[in-house]
Amino acid sequence: MAVRSRVRAAAAGARFLDPAVLARIDNLELLARTVVDGFLAGLHRSPYLGFSLDFAEHRQYMPGDDIRRIDWKLFGRTDRHYIKLFEAETNANFAVLLDVSRSMEYSSGGITKLDYARYLAAALLFFSSRQRDRVGLVTFDDRVVEYVPPSMKNMDTALHVLDRATASRRGRLRPPLLTVAERMGRRGILALVSDFYEEPDTVTQAVVPLRARGHDVIVFHVLDPAELTFPFQDPAGFEDLETGEQIPVVPAKLREDYRRLVRVHLDELERRFVGAGIDYRVMDTSEPLDRALFAYLVARERLSRV
Repeated sequence: MAVRSRVRAAAAGARFLDPAVLARIDNLELLARTVVDGFLAGLHRSPYLGFSLDFAEHRQYMPGDDIRRIDWKLFGRTDRHYIKLFEAETNANFAVLLDVSRSMEYSSGGITKLDYARYLAAALLFFSSRQRDRVGLVTFDDRVVEYVPPSMKNMDTALHVLDRATASRRGRLRPPLLTVAERMGRRGILALVSDFYEEPDTVTQAVVPLRARGHDVIVFHVLDPAELTFPFQDPAGFEDLETGEQIPVVPAKLREDYRRLVRVHLDELERRFVGAGIDYRVMDTSEPLDRALFAYLVARERLSRV
């Protein structure tokens, strides 16, 4: 009976993190808090908590810290309040690099790729801020649109930039990411969120230099379900959102070739990213956001050990 209750609770939590449900929340900070709190609650129902149990260091207690994490033995010796930090919780520079190019505006009926990416970015930033990381944000299309440098004071600014982010211009990965590599002087963790609407050669030439400069890079490849499965039935003109070009298509004749080409594209990106020491995750915009958070948490913990 207890097992069934935990399964029902976990399923309820997954529904609560469903992007379509989250889209009804107007406030981006509240949305991020909802995702992270639900995610953490789910973790604590799991045998894998997601946090390293290896003690790293103490940090002086700050208002808002969980008093349950105070080291009372140390308090008895020093008469001061300190909390315990573990390997996965040590402070870091963390920034989300968010693609806001025109193709991110696509949706086959659910939320757009951009909205999903915005929710994901907000959740990652909120989660990292709770870890006492210095958080930052970059939005880009064919250039850097807005840049919020990593800081412990920039969470509200980053959320404000996310809230007003729109997709209106064509995108190019290499020029803006080169700018990011030059601006991000201090090594940190970078979460790159994009639909990677370019050839694998171009994508890797843009992304790998971030890793070469010492950053730990986690890539979230955001795609609409229709981009993965091509479920269309009726002949129609399909428009390229980046160029505006329209192509007449008979879906039944192209579906299998399309799916094969998409699979080849994704496999090639994964092969190149993994070979460069970059974490790579494909994110379907119909899937709950806790999957992305868990992928980030696992990658972060492994990176902290390295």
